[in-house]
Amino acid sequence: MSEKTYKQQYELAKLIERFSKQDGVHLTPIRSLFLIRESIITEPISRVNEPSFCIILQGEKEILLGEDRFLYGPGNYIVASVDLPVTGQVIKASIESPYLALKLEFTSSQVLEVLNDTDIQSGQGKNSKRAMFVSEVEPSLLDAVLRLVCLLENPKHIPVLAPLLKKEILYWILQGPHGVVLEQMALEGSNASRIREVIDHIINNYEESFRIEELAEIANMSVSSLHRHFKEVTAMSPIQFQKQLRLQEARRLLLAKSTDVADVAFRVGYESQSQFSREYSRMFGFPPRVDINRMRESYV
Repeated sequence: MSEKTYKQQYELAKLIERFSKQDGVHLTPIRSLFLIRESIITEPISRVNEPSFCIILQGEKEILLGEDRFLYGPGNYIVASVDLPVTGQVIKASIESPYLALKLEFTSSQVLEVLNDTDIQSGQGKNSKRAMFVSEVEPSLLDAVLRLVCLLENPKHIPVLAPLLKKEILYWILQGPHGVVLEQMALEGSNASRIREVIDHIINNYEESFRIEELAEIANMSVSSLHRHFKEVTAMSPIQFQKQLRLQEARRLLLAKSTDVADVAFRVGYESQSQFSREYSRMFGFPPRVDINRMRESYV
């Protein structure tokens, strides 16, 4: 790591500490920018990861996507190019040296705008790419991120400069070794963008049963092609993807209120409570009631 990069990371870490005094995810005056701080190793948290760029300045985190494992820390960044059900856990943090990170969300249309305004050579191809990747942060990217976060010290400049800096950040990611992943998701007609349409459909209708032929029709693919490209993008099958969404939502509902397990199972699309409990235990390690009581106690 160069001395310049080290200084940039140090300055970013200090800014995040300054604007996030307590543990948790903190909104900022910059739309779609979030600062994250954790002073303890966290429980694994399952959620849908929106299209986003995340960089760690201190500590380490592990992300599970299907059977894929992504481990990253200072000097790395992670990108998700579509909505993905993941499980994340901060695995290195302490009161003396808290986990510090930032997340910047984006849309496919914002990526497409950058592509349209540049001469980046299109790498659109037949083969879909995994929609999540970890990469080493380049000085040019880190510099743009630092200038974006510095705007928090001068909020009056945010309306004009933040959109430009966000565009620059996307530009540097597109220029990086995995830029084709973002590019494929944004380019209409690519196999990856057609899988994105299927993902959107499943997310918006996760509680409903579907026939694989219906999803293939949405993607304008054969059933076998849909299966192949969907797994390449998401690391799971459409059925597994839907199951994770259902179980994540069920856990959220159970945590939010003391709702009956059978009612929650029905609301997220299960017809059998026993099947729901089996699959819940397989995903989270405990039966629904035990898991929720355990998590509530850990929050006290």
